[in-house]
Amino acid sequence: MQLTRFADLGLRVLMYLSQHERPEPITIHEIAEQFHVPANHLAKVVQRLGQLGWVSTLRGRHGGLRLAMPAADIRIGTVIEQLEADEHLIDCEALACVLSGQCGLSRVLDAAQKAFYQHLNQHTLANVSRKKTAQAIVHMHRDYLSRHTDH
Repeated sequence: MQLTRFADLGLRVLMYLSQHERPEPITIHEIAEQFHVPANHLAKVVQRLGQLGWVSTLRGRHGGLRLAMPAADIRIGTVIEQLEADEHLIDCEALACVLSGQCGLSRVLDAAQKAFYQHLNQHTLANVSRKKTAQAIVHMHRDYLSRHTDH
């Protein structure tokens, strides 16, 4: 199983925001630059994260992004499941499979996918964003500010 780029970026945004301890707001432009992705694509990801209640946005000159809830309350499996749009591993109807309705493969794959999300839900954004990950993100924040602050 491979995550969609959309879900991957959603997780990266959440992780990046989890280490926000500076007075300056974090913008979509900043995250796009840090992860080398188009800002317009990232804006769609951030919009979805906001709809799901994980990110709050403030518009305007001093606007930016922040987590809308504690990182410890955000379950990784739920994030992926919501951002993947609950796509099945195999879509028998789209394939017009001649075995449709008689094949046990889709049930097995659906059960495996459910177990996958259950396993990931044992971990929170706080869990996956600590120690070395937190240090790397804080370094990214500092590096961005040093490149974009008038000296």
